[in-house]
Amino acid sequence: MSSLPLNPSAKKPGKVIKQTFPVLEMTCAACAVSVESMLKTATGVKDASVNFANQTALIEYDTTIAKPADLQNVVRSIGYDLVVDEDDPQAIKEEAQRKHYEEVKNRTIWSAVLSVPVVIIGMFFMDMPYGNYISLLLTAPVVFYFGRSFFVHAWKQARFGKANMDTLVALSTGIAFLFSVFNTFFPEFWHSRGIHAYVYFEAAAVVVAFISLGKLLEERAKSSTGSAIKKLMGLQPKTVRVSMDGVEMEIPIARVKVGNVILVRPGEKIPVDGIVTSGNSFVDESMISGEPVAVEKRAGEKVFAGTINQKGSFQFEALKVGGDTILAQIIKMVQEAQGSKAPVQKLVDKIAGIFVPIVIGISILTFITWMALGGDNAFTHALLTSVTVLVIACPCALGLATPTAIMVGVGKGAENNILIKDAESLELAHKVNVIILDKTGTITEGKPMVTNLVWLEGERAAPLYQNILYSIEVQSEHPLAQAIVDRLEEKNVQSIQLSGFESITGKGVKAQASAETFYLGNQKLMEEKNIELTEEVKQKAMYWQSEAKTVVFFANQNSVLALIAIADKIKETSKSAIQTLQDKGIDVYMLTGDNQQTAAAVAKQVGLKHYKAEVLPAEKAEFVKQLQVEGKVVAMVGDGINDSHALAQADVSIAMGKGSDIAMDVAKMTLITSDLNAIPKALNLSTKTVMGIRQNLFWAFIYNVIGIPLAAGVLFPVNGFLLDPMIAGAAMALSSVSVVGNSLRLKLAKI
Repeated sequence: MSSLPLNPSAKKPGKVIKQTFPVLEMTCAACAVSVESMLKTATGVKDASVNFANQTALIEYDTTIAKPADLQNVVRSIGYDLVVDEDDPQAIKEEAQRKHYEEVKNRTIWSAVLSVPVVIIGMFFMDMPYGNYISLLLTAPVVFYFGRSFFVHAWKQARFGKANMDTLVALSTGIAFLFSVFNTFFPEFWHSRGIHAYVYFEAAAVVVAFISLGKLLEERAKSSTGSAIKKLMGLQPKTVRVSMDGVEMEIPIARVKVGNVILVRPGEKIPVDGIVTSGNSFVDESMISGEPVAVEKRAGEKVFAGTINQKGSFQFEALKVGGDTILAQIIKMVQEAQGSKAPVQKLVDKIAGIFVPIVIGISILTFITWMALGGDNAFTHALLTSVTVLVIACPCALGLATPTAIMVGVGKGAENNILIKDAESLELAHKVNVIILDKTGTITEGKPMVTNLVWLEGERAAPLYQNILYSIEVQSEHPLAQAIVDRLEEKNVQSIQLSGFESITGKGVKAQASAETFYLGNQKLMEEKNIELTEEVKQKAMYWQSEAKTVVFFANQNSVLALIAIADKIKETSKSAIQTLQDKGIDVYMLTGDNQQTAAAVAKQVGLKHYKAEVLPAEKAEFVKQLQVEGKVVAMVGDGINDSHALAQADVSIAMGKGSDIAMDVAKMTLITSDLNAIPKALNLSTKTVMGIRQNLFWAFIYNVIGIPLAAGVLFPVNGFLLDPMIAGAAMALSSVSVVGNSLRLKLAKI
């Protein structure tokens, strides 16, 4: 067995990374098992997961000990190939898949063309002169030229003591052909024993034709399951326009470096992540945020790869390029999720790995049984049934059952702003019976906004004081000051000269303008400065506070001039999403570090029955653990660094796409939208995906449970029925296609 060479100069472990590589030449689920087992035994490889459905290997390896070229050599040693080209591996994979598809297409067409006359002769003109010789000449190229890949791969597997679907096809067609050749040239061997010299050229030819047809349909289906990745990759342009030393030039996106100044024209896609340096425009960021309204971009604003510029033009400095951009991370997450394995798949892989040897064993047992009990035609029936067993057995359907459903499910999620990082979370999500929501940035917008601004002196007096209020807040360092500044800027206010500006810790600020003193702060500041608070002012302040709003008082030395309410606005969809989850019988909790009054007000507004306030990050994780001890399957939804501990503890972790990098890194799912309705959608997607997996596994198992005994001839003693190898080949091809087709139904499902 080949293994990776140790690097003698490596004295300490290098960086362990996870990387997805395209795998070429795999033809069945057992192939994936072979490649995976070889990679796992390679030196420097920590773990490997090979997915037959999307033809990729997710490898975790030590870069000091193992290099991509070494991994490639290991895979090549058993007859497959690993694409390690770093510039554009996806393009190489797609080109290889295109060539493979064309090859399978040609093989299928010519196999069918040559098989038709063989079938006609074998079924209707079996006694015609030289019929067997004509069939032999037509069948030979079908089996040994158009079907040569089955023999080549079977031999490469056999060298390492392994077997796969190609082994079954090569054995069945090869034995049927050689038996038929013997009977064609030496028919008297059987005639002398009173047995007709049957030939099975049509069976050998049609098995190759049908299996090739199944492979052709399978290749088409697999390309459909990967459409979500292709759509995401299509969001990134191939070339970019950069400005170097005042000169504009167009370069491939692979050559863009951090610090390059990139020019974006109207209607163009933004190629990498960066920050606007000059110009302004509106950018469609729905790819990231899910929001349909374009976002204004001015100098200092961030822009992201894959988003689309509208009518304006601007320049920006590249901050993240290549695999570091948000778009690249999204693509990587989807690829890893589609390549990851659900827990049920690990069991299926073990079954697929021993399936072929078991089938060969059953075939041999069938032959021996018929030879012992078959009577006059024992050898003929023994050979026919043992070959049919080899033909009808299908590990492909079993191997494709889970990964195709997972791939389509992940792709469906990506189309609905749900990024799934691994298959386990997709499989588990439908079992969730408790969901914990963070408040800020999850239930709420996560950005303080002025919800109410009332001028007590009347709107006529407002313009006299708006400029003063604006000028004070522009200088203030309080986190809520920006919300007031944003609100006043909508009214075209102007900044004026202030004097005596003073920050009063924990209470507010004081400033002078036009020989008059002004105060801006909380109620304590007003009372401390003996400013009159009328009953109307107190009641309005209390009412807003009951709605979880922060109240700011603006006053001169005598009276309150304005009342301002600031709140982290609740998302429009939060209430309906929470109601939908509760209607499903799921207990929904809100955990927040905010005070009890604010938490109670938010919980009331969105219809939450359970909430906890003033909760520290460690206490969030402890609460998740407590629910798990009670036997609950817990999903945690958060967006901040403070949620990361609880996200890691939860059974299913969901991060908001606008949240912190740490939260998104820890979470198994990421919502690239602010709409919480994506959560029930994710649960529905899990339910439908798991249902598809179960249906696929049921049909794959039932097919083999029924098909193999029929092929072995269990009905012959009852009604004389023996399954023709030709029909067995058609049934085997149909089983794989039906499993993939059932998975693809999920693309049309409504979640």
